[in-house]
Amino acid sequence: MSEEHSIGSVIDEMYAMISGPKGPRDWSRQANCFHPGARQIRTWIGEDGRATFRSMALDDYARDTTPFFAANDFFEIEIGRRIDVMGNIAHVWSAYEARSSLGDAVPERRGVNSIQLFKDPDLGWRIMAMIWDNEREGVAIAPF
Repeated sequence: MSEEHSIGSVIDEMYAMISGPKGPRDWSRQANCFHPGARQIRTWIGEDGRATFRSMALDDYARDTTPFFAANDFFEIEIGRRIDVMGNIAHVWSAYEARSSLGDAVPERRGVNSIQLFKDPDLGWRIMAMIWDNEREGVAIAPF
């Protein structure tokens, strides 16, 4: 199996883990795609117009998003991917659309996940860090 295929399987699992109808997510699936020490970093523009972020460990992300997933159908669909590999590290640019239904004609939002991976000798490729931002006026997804 090629490195790109192995990395792609990790990214596919990450999207599958968070996507689905409202209800609980199986957070044990994080072990299939994230390294135990991984960080997930959400960015946004604050009310004051300044860029800000929240950095979360895996447990933080699960705790913070569980109420949302319990109450909302949520599907994050990858629409573009670029993988760069150098030895035991990789970077993935992954463009996505978020929808409340797979049949929605227009996504709720679009954005890009910037994902850094490490090829762990025991676990294989695992996400070490992921930071994301959404499209907004003046900020659009560039073609990969």
